[in-house]
Amino acid sequence: MATVVVVVETEEQFEEILEKAKRSLVVVHFWAPWAEQCKQMNDVLIELAKEYAHVIFVKLEAESVPEISEKYEISSVPTFLFFKNCQKIDRLDGAHAPALTKKVQQHSETAKQDLNDQLRKLTNSAPCMLFMKGTSQEPRCGFSKKIVEILNEHNVRFSTFDILSDDDVRQGLKVYSNWPTYPQLYVNGELVGGLDIVKEQAESGELDKMCPKEMGLEQRLKTLINKAKVVLFMKGNKATAKCGFSRAIIEILNETGVDYETFNILEDEEVRQGLKTFSNWPTYPQLYVNGNLIGGLDIVKELKSNGELLSILKEENAS
Repeated sequence: MATVVVVVETEEQFEEILEKAKRSLVVVHFWAPWAEQCKQMNDVLIELAKEYAHVIFVKLEAESVPEISEKYEISSVPTFLFFKNCQKIDRLDGAHAPALTKKVQQHSETAKQDLNDQLRKLTNSAPCMLFMKGTSQEPRCGFSKKIVEILNEHNVRFSTFDILSDDDVRQGLKVYSNWPTYPQLYVNGELVGGLDIVKEQAESGELDKMCPKEMGLEQRLKTLINKAKVVLFMKGNKATAKCGFSRAIIEILNETGVDYETFNILEDEEVRQGLKTFSNWPTYPQLYVNGNLIGGLDIVKELKSNGELLSILKEENAS
């Protein structure tokens, strides 16, 4: 495939390149056809583009797009600007091939490291992480659809990342994992493989052993009400209650000085409806201590008024 140095002729084209590049390094050569030094540096740019395939190299005739030249204070040619995340991060004035090469190398390594750090975080963002085309609800290719079906059939709890939404991740993960195709399945940050390997592991029983299972609703609710000694299911959170009842019960609990955790029912409709049946309590907020329902706002108010709330919380909250 031929090496390409992108020629920019309009401000809109320039902004579009920066926007699409995202975390990738963009090197822009402001040049003029009448300057012999610029022609020489264009040749240098072509050679650098061959060596640094993941860097975007751009040629921009300074006098043809004056609004960009003025914005970045280009007063002479050749001048090189370096961009990442749509922000200018460095500049080089003059025809200095060794200095240009050094800067490209330095910023390229930084950009690569930044991407690797992001990929490491992404692959570890859930115990079982699937990189696919589309989402688990709407797969965008047959391979992705099939692997989602297998994981669902085996009741695997997994999260997904749509590689079509981020080309840096899409291309970078191939290098990071040394795996050229998608989908890619990771467990605890380690690559398992693509569809064929997942099929084999499903058939051999290995998939069931290595992947975390999706909990049923009842088991999930039991886990949630026991995630801390004192748990409050409410609308909103400690910092921002989303209804008067939740705000009032937060104020009461804060006065006790007892540590507690909250769960925002507005963010999970399954929990919101399921807990009403599980606890046989139709309204929110709901306060639990050691996995046992204490009640809602009226009960908590009553316990406070008769002096029982603090003793219940402290007694039940003791290890």
